This record gives sequence, structure tokens and C-alpha cells, in this order.
Amino acid sequence: MNKLGVFSLVGAALIMGNTANAAKLSAASAAEYAQGTYPEYFDLLKLPNDAIVPADVRKNVEFLEAAFRKRGFVTKQLENNGKPMLFAEQPNADPKRKTVLFYMHLDGQPVVAEQWDQKDPWIPVLKQRTANGKWEEIDSDKLFNDSVDPEWRVFGRSSADDKAPIMMLLATMDAIKASGAAQGVNVKVILDSEEEKGSPSINKVMSANKDLLRSDVIVINDGPMHATNQPTLIFGNRGAAQASLTVYGAKVPLHSGHYGNYSPNPAQRLATLLASMKGEDGRVTIPGYYDRVKLTTADRKIMAAVPDDEAAIQKRLGISKPDKVGNNYQEAMQYPSLNVRGMASAAVGDKVATIVPDMAVAELDLRTTPESDANYLTKLVETHIQKQGYHLVTGEPTDDDRARFDKLASFTYQSKGGNAAATPMDAPVGKWAYQAMTEAFGATPAPVRIRMMGGTVPTAEIVEALKVPFVIVPLVNADNNQHAANENMRMGNYINGVRTLYSLVTSPL
Repeated sequence: MNKLGVFSLVGAALIMGNTANAAKLSAASAAEYAQGTYPEYFDLLKLPNDAIVPADVRKNVEFLEAAFRKRGFVTKQLENNGKPMLFAEQPNADPKRKTVLFYMHLDGQPVVAEQWDQKDPWIPVLKQRTANGKWEEIDSDKLFNDSVDPEWRVFGRSSADDKAPIMMLLATMDAIKASGAAQGVNVKVILDSEEEKGSPSINKVMSANKDLLRSDVIVINDGPMHATNQPTLIFGNRGAAQASLTVYGAKVPLHSGHYGNYSPNPAQRLATLLASMKGEDGRVTIPGYYDRVKLTTADRKIMAAVPDDEAAIQKRLGISKPDKVGNNYQEAMQYPSLNVRGMASAAVGDKVATIVPDMAVAELDLRTTPESDANYLTKLVETHIQKQGYHLVTGEPTDDDRARFDKLASFTYQSKGGNAAATPMDAPVGKWAYQAMTEAFGATPAPVRIRMMGGTVPTAEIVEALKVPFVIVPLVNADNNQHAANENMRMGNYINGVRTLYSLVTSPL
């Protein structure tokens, strides 16, 4: 039976803390309040949300604006070139309480429908895993009316990244209202509309609305939890820079019979150049690339305590051993990376020809850290290229360039996708969140603390605009296939997300 109409009975199941601590929401009660939002969740998932389509973004904003107003929030659409961001806050904030700004995003990645194991990525479906490990679709009405199996999953674009956390917060506010629990903080919310496009305007929008967004701390609800699904706190994220490296050969592709052994092959030269940047162990060999990252004994101890199963990670990835950038997975994420994300020269397969190519291109991405920003790293790479004997040009080399220089290349780069950011692991905001999670779930096992996650969210741009501390509180399952086909949300994570947010909102800061 669906108990959505008897919140008073659910509220009676709450175990309340005193006014100095968080109120504790039982798993059973969290499941009931979560279930109350599942119909809205499905309706929200039916709205396409690729940020390149302003009309679709606006539909999502309008839907969520109505959902927050239903919970008594005051809302405002923040202008953003036809793709507004949504701001929501509780009215009549208590001046004695500090204010938390929750950041999430309502946009999602594009889809390639034929890659999905369902009729339409924009029509969410409920699935359960069979005995042979396959996912089979079951009646979605079970999610709305029956007891929910925490291992069930909802499949659909943005089911996890990042619409689920938004709905979890709405369920949390339903629970607080029905139970009469005292809030420990005032709540504000900002929903980004272009996070999947690198949040190009988040800093501008936030800077233009500083008074509206004024808060004491920021909680970012994005990214995956630890693979164990234990409560997870993240204190920083790497940034991202993009670069393009082109090595030039002859003016035009040449017959390999007539000119092989005579005209230098730019594909071979590019391969040699890239090989000069990294060793067999996967470590970047460019001088100074890792030098700015200083890990303390305390840092390494915290990272070693993260319950990663290295053997399981390697099995899942299909590799026999990892690169030797760090002593473990967590340490590897603390350093900047230099990744070749794509290469091209002439053609392969059915279109291959017996030629010496005229150029070869490598697209790179560099994951930055707070100590090693994009300007620092790309300058090191540029200098290294020049030390390998290359003359760098802008655009196509001229005849004069070709006559004067044996090795010609172009190297262009930009910081795109967000800068790196970090909060000290002993910062008050981290202690507040850690205590709230401990009160919600117990001290054994303790919440997982991650110093720096490898992916990028627009933390730095948000913090730069508002000048307040942050912590990242991911709520979705790590194996959610975000950005890929068959993205999914584990319902046990959805329910525990409500418990986490309930504890945060009822914990004094």
C-alpha cells in the first residue's frame, strides 16, 4: 500500500535528536518520503535536458520551479542567455541560523538512443537484476505503490546525474515539514543549467546575484559516491584544460612509394613526441609537472583509509596493473594528468591509402589541481615541445616556416570545464557534514573522506564568485553510467540520500 497520505504516521517513526544535533530519519521513514517523490521524479526524467536546447532547459526549470514552490520555497529564474538557472530559498530565514546553499544541476548529457537498452532514454523504466546478472524491466507501478527493493534501479538520462539529488532534497523538505523537525540551517538552492557544458556562465550568473545567493557554506550534490555506497564526503576536485597538438609534414599527402624514406612522416613524429612526455610507468616525464603537489603524511593516511578495492577496480577496468603516478587510486587523483584523448592522421580501415600524411593531430586533456593550474601545466608542455626541436606556429605553417624549420607544430590550449578547487579536510564545513552523516548512519563504518576526486565540477567558479567554503556530498551510486548509455539510479542510494540531506538540514552549522 502507498502510504503517501499518512505523513503523520511516518513522522512518528522519526527518532529525534536534541536541538544541538541533527534529527535522525529512519531508513523506513526515508523510504516513505522518497516514495512520495517518485512520480515527480519520473515526470522530471521525461523532460529532455540537453543544455544545447534552450527550450528544453526552460521546461525543466519551469517544472522544478513549481516543485519547489509546492514546498513553500520562493523562486527566481536567473537569466542565462535563454537557459536560466533556478534559484530557490525558504522564506523568513531565521537570522540565528547559518545558511547553506545547495548546488545541483538540472541539465544532462545528450543521448544516442540506439545505444540504450530501452525504448527511449527519455522515458524512465524500472529494472531489477536477474540471477545471471542481466537487467530486466519490471512494472514501474511497483516503485510507486509497493515496498521498494533498494537494489531496484531507474534507468533514463539524468536519472542519477543530477536530477535524483534534486528530488532527494524535495523529499527531505517534505519529511522535515511533516515530522516537525527543527531545521539547523537555512536552505537556499541553485540549479545550474549548463553544468554538462562546463558551466561556462556560472561565475557570471552568481557574481550578478551575490546578494540573492549569500550564504555561509556551499554543499555540492554532484558526482558519484564511493563504490561501497558508504556516506561520502569529498573535499576537492580536479579541473580540466583542453589542448590540441598538430605536427606538420609536407604540404600535401604524398605517395608512400615515391616519398617514403624521404619526406618525414608527421604521424611517426607525433607518436615520438607524445612518447617523450610519459614513461612506460604512465608518469609524466616533463620536468616540474608534479612538483607543486605536496602530500603530507596525514594526507596519505586519510587516502589509505578510503576503502578502495584496487583488485576489483583493475578487474572492472580490464587492466593488469595501473600507472605508477601514486601509491594507490586515491593518491593518483591528487596529481595533474596528461591524457591523450584522441589522435588522427590520414585514414584507416576501408579508406586507408598508401600515403605519407601531411599532418597528425592529438587532442589532449589535462586534469589540473589547485596547486597546478592550466596556465602552469600547459606552459610546461609547450616548453617541452620546443625543447624537442619543434618550432611552434599559429595555424598552417607558411612557405618561409617550411624552408627554415625541420620540425613544425602548433599547440593551442584553453582552460575549459572548470578549475580545480579544494577545502582543507579539517575545515569547519567538513566537520559539520561529517558529524551529520555520522549521526544519520552511525560511526561504523565511518563516512568515507576523499581529499580530491578526479572529475571536474564548477566548484572553483562558484567559490570564486561567493567567497565561501564548500564541501562535496555525492549521493548517487558510483556505477550509475553517468554520461553514457543506460544511466541509472539505485533506489537504495535515493533513500539514503534523503537521510543524508535530512541530517544536514537539521544539523546546526
